[in-house]
Amino acid sequence: MAGKRIETVCGYSCSDCDHHGNECRGCGSTRGKPFWTNFVDIDTCPVYECCVIDRMLPHCGRCPDLMCERFTRFKDPGMNEEEAQAVLLRMEEELRARK
Repeated sequence: MAGKRIETVCGYSCSDCDHHGNECRGCGSTRGKPFWTNFVDIDTCPVYECCVIDRMLPHCGRCPDLMCERFTRFKDPGMNEEEAQAVLLRMEEELRARK
């Protein structure tokens, strides 16, 4: 998806996601209930819940506990460990660069 980068609470890029605009509108629009929560049998994304609901932060880049275990709890089953680690690193870099 070309165009404006869609910022998320966790630093993942919805702009790069094949599901955005199809079965998902992003965490902001779904209030932490993106499409994938149905597949892992949870109601709300744990990262969104901690950041926005519990800590009332605009994104995890403002959290003193970045990167916590919530980021590693769920991963795309189509990714190997090396790919998953690369995604986490990009998310952390994105979050640390935000104000």
